[in-house]
Amino acid sequence: MLNKKYRFHSRGGVRYVYQKGKTIRKPKMSLVFTENTRGYTRIAVVVSKKVDKTAVGRNKIRRRVYEAIRLNFDDLPKKTDYIFVVYAKSVAVMPFGELEKVLSELVQEAKVCYNK
Repeated sequence: MLNKKYRFHSRGGVRYVYQKGKTIRKPKMSLVFTENTRGYTRIAVVVSKKVDKTAVGRNKIRRRVYEAIRLNFDDLPKKTDYIFVVYAKSVAVMPFGELEKVLSELVQEAKVCYNK
């Protein structure tokens, strides 16, 4: 699991990112991101009840995404807030390498958006 310092702790921070951030969409998930003034990166993973009705299933998806992020955390730009929103139940069973690839594509597109 990702260190507690790098996760969101309130709905207010998540709400701010949704309102002020930019969104990049892929078929299975999207990324909402914005710069922050905290000096470090914060990350949230959102899995709706529409994706999986059971809390066990949603938590499994969330844990897999957090683990993929943790393993590639050093590649993320600093001073940025990220919210990964999962749309597909297939994320729970997709190969881990494919999951990492989808996440890295989202982050790369976010870097390109900042350079504009």
